[in-house]
Amino acid sequence: MYQILLIDDDFELGELLQEYLGMEGFELTTRQDGESGLQAALSGDYDLVLLDVMLPKMNGFEVLKAVRQKSSIPVIMLTARGESVDRVLGLEHGADDYIAKPYHHHELLARIRALFRRIELTNDGNEKTASNYEVGDLKLDPSTRVATCSDTELALTGAEFGVLQCLMEHVGELVDKDTLSIAALGRPLMAYDRSIDMHVSNLRKKLGKRDDDSDWIKTVRGRGYQLVSG
Repeated sequence: MYQILLIDDDFELGELLQEYLGMEGFELTTRQDGESGLQAALSGDYDLVLLDVMLPKMNGFEVLKAVRQKSSIPVIMLTARGESVDRVLGLEHGADDYIAKPYHHHELLARIRALFRRIELTNDGNEKTASNYEVGDLKLDPSTRVATCSDTELALTGAEFGVLQCLMEHVGELVDKDTLSIAALGRPLMAYDRSIDMHVSNLRKKLGKRDDDSDWIKTVRGRGYQLVSG
């Protein structure tokens, strides 16, 4: 049974989600403030974090930033509907995905299942037999989930690793955003969804420049992205 941590000061929402997700085979634990939520997120006891933005003691962005300094646990940010800035900030700080509040429980369940599908695909043995990828100074080992650039290990979230692996599998080719979204988030891209754009932006920052001062990842406007082969 997957263990999910909800960090949200809405006590009634927590009780409802505990019951609903419990019926779907997940175990949910709740924390009502940022400080205790951060401690729980870093405990190693959970497989996924649902993180609200507005929290007592520490806000969601502060919690996420602190989590990402030590852990790559999948995180879904809970943002206010219409607050696109919150979604962008959440993704910039390392969230894997986001969902706007108020949301239908089945919509949240779909996002949770999508991320766990990605995790299951990673852990079902396919990654252990997959070849390593190497493009110039960039190397990726699916079996250990380690990526390096110029022999320096990259601190990637699960979503960022998924995007990079997909691009390296198709090096030199255009990869559309739907394909990247399925690889990184376990779901097709939705309308007005900037998740993949932000994960690629974060990847670019972590990869830095190539030896010729060009970017590793090329944008094909309106179509997708391409990892430059040479």
